[in-house]
Amino acid sequence: MKGLDLGALTKALAKNKYALLVLCVGLGLLLLPRRTSDGAAPAETAAVYSASGAPMAASGIPVDTESERIAALLRHVRGVGDAQALLSAGGCVVVCEGADDPAVRLDVTNAVAAYTGLGSDKICIIKMNSGGSGK
Repeated sequence: MKGLDLGALTKALAKNKYALLVLCVGLGLLLLPRRTSDGAAPAETAAVYSASGAPMAASGIPVDTESERIAALLRHVRGVGDAQALLSAGGCVVVCEGADDPAVRLDVTNAVAAYTGLGSDKICIIKMNSGGSGK
């Protein structure tokens, strides 16, 4: 195995110092915490409430209605079966019959993330018991 030629490495770094500088600045910017337009971090953003005090989704639709819309959509995804969803400002819990299948879990997570804008770490998929929706 050849030894490391420090002279060649130094020349290569000197030749590409501006590219390396831009790369380091870009990586530094990626590591900075994200902020919303009002300066608050996303986790600190206050929940939105209707005049009656009911929580609202970012779309302006009551969270209960959004939860039902998500569940109704998920029931049409192959393998999901019956589904219930609980949406809050900080996350979403989905209980469905097909949750034991990893492909179904991935499809449900992707669908909820796409619709709500939540990260996959804020979405929980749970297997529904054999008794169904409990209605």
